Amino acid sequence: MNIMLFHSTYGLRPAVRQAADRLRAAGHEVWTPDLFEGRTFGTVEEGMEFNTSIGKDELLKRAVLAAAPYSERGLVYAGFSLGASIAQTLALGDDKARGLLLLHGTSDIAANASVDDLPVQLHVAEPDPFETDDWLSAWYLQMGRAGADVEVYRYAGAGHLYTDPDLPDYDEEAAEATWRVALGFLEGL
Repeated sequence: MNIMLFHSTYGLRPAVRQAADRLRAAGHEVWTPDLFEGRTFGTVEEGMEFNTSIGKDELLKRAVLAAAPYSERGLVYAGFSLGASIAQTLALGDDKARGLLLLHGTSDIAANASVDDLPVQLHVAEPDPFETDDWLSAWYLQMGRAGADVEVYRYAGAGHLYTDPDLPDYDEEAAEATWRVALGFLEGL
């Protein structure tokens, strides 16, 4: 698979590169665009402040420009938290998208979004302050109405970005379970 992997609000940190290496070791071609142009952050608050200063439209523009040279190949869009939100937006707008792998995040869905059985897999903490139960229920129903084939995996007691070994949220057991399931998902596409 050809995978476009977007980073979280922390920026393009070692955990994203490690995830890309794991995916490459499984035989996938992976790109990890740096939407923050070299900036990384030590806290969610710093990252969100920078993200806000750039603006959602500019971030999406950067993501589209990063994906455009490869979209003809049929990309799997993937991302961590903020990056998952961006990946979702791009996948729902790309009729050649092969799949969507969301780690720790989702996004609003346009009322006119429509896909043809797009395989989607979401991995998220339970509970997650950024992905509440009510939000996830509504999101799941909207994705289904848009035509996506959605699987949701919840990890009780894990922190929001539980796959990043350099953050306090890290949960090794949940992270390894996530990667096992995600690699199987990608293998089946």
